[in-house]
Amino acid sequence: MEYKLGIQVFLLLFWRSALDALLSGNDGGWSSNSEYSLTDEGPCNIDIWDKASLSHRQFIQQYAYSKPVILKGFSDNTKFQFLCSKSSLLQEYGERMVRLSTANTYSYRKVDVRFEEFVDLLLRPQSLDTLGSDTLYFFGDNNFTEWRALFENYKAPRYMLPHTTGAYSFGIAGPGTGVPFHWHGPGYSEVIYGRKRWFLYPPEKAPHFHPNYTTLSWVKETYPYLPEEEKPIECTIRPGEVLYFPDRWWHATLNLDTSVFISTFLG
Repeated sequence: MEYKLGIQVFLLLFWRSALDALLSGNDGGWSSNSEYSLTDEGPCNIDIWDKASLSHRQFIQQYAYSKPVILKGFSDNTKFQFLCSKSSLLQEYGERMVRLSTANTYSYRKVDVRFEEFVDLLLRPQSLDTLGSDTLYFFGDNNFTEWRALFENYKAPRYMLPHTTGAYSFGIAGPGTGVPFHWHGPGYSEVIYGRKRWFLYPPEKAPHFHPNYTTLSWVKETYPYLPEEEKPIECTIRPGEVLYFPDRWWHATLNLDTSVFISTFLG
C-alpha cells in the first residue's frame, strides 16, 4: 500500500513539474527575470553534431583531446528537466542547505544558505559593476547524498574518455552571471533551462582577464576590442545541448537567462 502511494505521489509531482514547464513556455518557471535576459548570443564557431552522425571513435579521434564540440540529442533528459522545474526543486529541496561560492577565478569564500533562500533572495541578475568576489554563485558544491534522487534521473553524455569516471556539478544562476576564465580537467556541460554562452581558449593561449572581474564585464569591456587573433572559440548552448571541453582548456561562461545546468567532470 505504501509503495503504491509512493508511486502515486511521484507521478503527481512529475506531471505537476511537466505542467509547470508547459505553462511557462518550457522554462520550468525560472524566467521571472526574463526582462533582464541578455539578447546577444554571439557567433558560434564550435562544431555541432547530432547523435546520428558522430560515433564514439570519431569523438575520441577528433575532439576528446584536441578541441571542444557540441552534442545534440545524444540523451533524453526530459524527465530530469521536469524534476528541475522551480516548483519541483523548491518542494523537494527548499529547506535543505546549499553552499554558494564567490564567482571569481580564485574563489575562496563559501556561504551556506537554505535553497529556498537562495532562490527567493539571491538568484538575481548580475550588475555590471559587481565584482566576482561579491557575487554568490550556486554551482559545484553539491552534496551527492542529498541530491542523489535528482542525479539518478540524469542521463550523462555516453561518450566517456578511457580510464575516467564522471562527477556531477549542478547549478542555478541568474541572467548576466557566470564564472570567469579558469581551467581544469575535461568535462561536459548541459543546459537544462535557459541559455549559456561559452568562451574557450586552448591551453597554450591564456586569455587576458582580471580574476575578480565578472564574465559580464569582460564581455562588455574587453571582448569587443579583441583583435581577430585573440578572439575566443565560442557558442551559446540551449536546453538539450551538451558542450564538451578537453583537459586544461581555458573557459568562461555567461548565463543569458536564469539558467539551470549540470556538468559532468571526467577524472
